[in-house]
Amino acid sequence: MLRLQLLCLAALALVGCDALDPYRREGTWRPNGANEANLRVMVASPADLVQGVGSVGGSGQQAAAALDRYRNDKLRPLPDSGVAKIVPVAIGGSQGSQ
Repeated sequence: MLRLQLLCLAALALVGCDALDPYRREGTWRPNGANEANLRVMVASPADLVQGVGSVGGSGQQAAAALDRYRNDKLRPLPDSGVAKIVPVAIGGSQGSQ
């Protein structure tokens, strides 16, 4: 009998969990396709979402040259932007702290 009461109590407690789900609570945002709708509004021609359009003055040679350098492992370094350099730092361990 005690086991049945505990099982019923657990079932009742789990029913209350539904109110904690952020997508089911009243007054919370629900996904409704807003991102897709915003993208459709921002695009000048909806056909561009299906197939892109090339630039008027571009021939693709610059992009093709970059791909060739990548494939042949002859990458150019990025230009210095004046931003602080990012240096990897070892995390954890006790190396060098003797």
